[in-house]
Amino acid sequence: MLHHVSFGEPHLPKLLIAHGLFGSARNWGVIAKRLSDAFHVTAVDMRNHGQSPRAATQSYFDMSADLAEVLDATGPAAVLGHSMGGKAAMVLALSRPQLVARLVVADIAPVAYGHTQSHLIEFMRQIDLSQVETRGDADRQLAAHVPEDGIRAFLLQSLDVKAKTWRLNHDVLEAEMADIIGFPQVDGQYDGPTLFLSGGSSDYVLPAHREVIKPLFPAAKFAKIPEAGHWLHAEKPREFEAAIRVFLGR
Repeated sequence: MLHHVSFGEPHLPKLLIAHGLFGSARNWGVIAKRLSDAFHVTAVDMRNHGQSPRAATQSYFDMSADLAEVLDATGPAAVLGHSMGGKAAMVLALSRPQLVARLVVADIAPVAYGHTQSHLIEFMRQIDLSQVETRGDADRQLAAHVPEDGIRAFLLQSLDVKAKTWRLNHDVLEAEMADIIGFPQVDGQYDGPTLFLSGGSSDYVLPAHREVIKPLFPAAKFAKIPEAGHWLHAEKPREFEAAIRVFLGR
């Protein structure tokens, strides 16, 4: 089973959070803790990420089955997924709708994208971990390839400095990148309440995608967080949290 952490009282309404590529449950710790006043929040490490098992594949059918295994143990829940986690959450809702009370898809659509993230894997590999004693050491090396402070900070959350190892299965993520940026053919429809919440400055969810979204998620609603990009939950955490509370509180 996926490694997961939970916050809040077990009797509260359940919320499952699935992170995106190169992320982990710890990336969602602040939001999960804040939402735990109203929800029993479970945040998972997806396969080949964090402390979850290493596997030979990263397909959305496999990732959705991983999420289903958690929900089979904890009971149906509202499901929130960002990016890769959002695609896994969509496949879960389409294939096992009885497990998903409500669905929030954060800044992703059920379509294939053309931008690979393999270059970030190569940049992480180029860090000489033998020369890393602090996270700052790794940050200085990574800055030669990744100038954006926020992206470096995000990637380095998956570096175990003490053990000098990454909490990511780079080899499988690279090999499966075509599947990760794609979206599988899924038979089914999820009729439950669904929110596609995107960043106002992001181009991941476009008006043209609605003709793909609506047949799969006929109850879908759409909202944007102004001045937020793809990592909307990190860039605008309070606004993101407020939108989640409004939608899940209905």
